[in-house]
Amino acid sequence: MKVRMRVNGNQVEREIPPDRLLIDFIREDLGLMGTKEGCSEGECGACTVLMNGKAVVSCLIPAFRADGAEILTVEGVADEAKLHPIQQAFLEAGAVQCGYCTSGMVLSAKALLDENPEPTVEEVKKGISGNLCRCTGYTKIIRAVQMAAEKIRKERG
Repeated sequence: MKVRMRVNGNQVEREIPPDRLLIDFIREDLGLMGTKEGCSEGECGACTVLMNGKAVVSCLIPAFRADGAEILTVEGVADEAKLHPIQQAFLEAGAVQCGYCTSGMVLSAKALLDENPEPTVEEVKKGISGNLCRCTGYTKIIRAVQMAAEKIRKERG
């Protein structure tokens, strides 16, 4: 079966088996290793990507369901010159320790901030609720998302 989609702004087309999961397509077929496989049950959020602007867990989605979709992985978040404000805020707030959950957290935060540029603490908690972190706790992550929202608003003027 053939799938076509845009991944990080690039058109890709591949022949895949019908049972291929999106996470395997991203990691194995495209070589984009920033999307992590954690639980393989859609519970931890490490494999979160954006599909047509919405945060989804790629370990539960058959790749053929993404045919024609726009997929964003962590590799596509920053531009070539600098980190995205969300990534920069995660560094500045100390919201990264082992880094395993970070790509999923960044993409969930991006989906939230794209939809709601001024989230409350409760909205941030809800926005990242599908992502588990076993290292930092969530205080620094929540602060990072709020810092990112500020940075993005300042950039937009």
